[in-house]
Amino acid sequence: MFSPRRGHMLHGVLLIALFSCAAFYIGSARVLTALSISPLIIGIVLGMIYANMLRMHLPETWVPGIQFCSKRLLRVGIILYGFRLTFQDIAAVGIAGITVDAIIVTVIVIGGYYLGKLLKMDRETALLTSVGSGICGAAAVLGAEATVRSQPYKTTVAVATVVIFGTIAMFLYPLAYRSGILQLSPAQMGIFSGATLHEVAHAVGAGNALGDQIASTTVIVKMIRVMMLVPVLLILGIWAARRTRHEPSQTAGAKGKVSVPWFAFGFLLVIGINSLSVFLNSLETPLGFPLWFNNIINYIDTFLLTMAMVALGAETSFDKFKKAGAKPFILAGILFIWLIGGGYLLARYLAPVLM
Repeated sequence: MFSPRRGHMLHGVLLIALFSCAAFYIGSARVLTALSISPLIIGIVLGMIYANMLRMHLPETWVPGIQFCSKRLLRVGIILYGFRLTFQDIAAVGIAGITVDAIIVTVIVIGGYYLGKLLKMDRETALLTSVGSGICGAAAVLGAEATVRSQPYKTTVAVATVVIFGTIAMFLYPLAYRSGILQLSPAQMGIFSGATLHEVAHAVGAGNALGDQIASTTVIVKMIRVMMLVPVLLILGIWAARRTRHEPSQTAGAKGKVSVPWFAFGFLLVIGINSLSVFLNSLETPLGFPLWFNNIINYIDTFLLTMAMVALGAETSFDKFKKAGAKPFILAGILFIWLIGGGYLLARYLAPVLM
């Protein structure tokens, strides 16, 4: 039987699971699927509704269960995300997609951090906003939050910037391409879209609107950006350790200790396993995971990440949004402009040289 403490914790987990089920149900609405609005985004909205309307009516003993979802289940979700990726994807787009992705990620993450300093933003919010814009949206923000251990409301603000500007881009790119504003070939447009759209869902949505030929390149280039989350998290772990040396609030034993994001290695390992499975399935006698297995894993993973998003939203009140102010959105807007301008130049002039 569960101890009283574990029982209270289970209540918190079940509450978050209930909200996640609601997020999946709401996300199945035709209008939301057409807009490629994922359950993750709906989940964080439901979590915020709970935080601002219902939180005071529920026992505080349920809080550990909510925190379990935002920390432990988050890491499991990031690891299982690797079943969506393969190393074969890298070979499919070649050096052009990898190089453009690497430049985009490096400039956005580092440039965004220092732009945040110029805007006099706190370091964690600037970093989370930049990582979300530069890599893979909400999933990257969640991974970075788990590494630098920022306050939950900062994570929610960063995710909000991803939702706003990523959704704008998802509608803007097909319109700009169809109208001839973007003078790019289908291959170049696929690289541009995959290297600059915020969320995987945004990449899928825009790709579908651009056509099958562009869609496949868009998704593959986007997934390569997702893979770059691993080295970024490792660097963030070292950065966070160095930062603690200058913070008197940290205990002596904690100073300088590198917080290794082990889940990032798990993420990479799962990518390797999935890559091997794809190779084995290409043999005359398929020996890898069947398609239904990957579909089930991806569904479970999406549900776990949705639970993490609900839990993060549950730790965020509108008062904390006011505390964050407009600066995160200004920073995200500047990064969005650079993604469009810089990404276009890289796709048009650098990518053809490397193809």
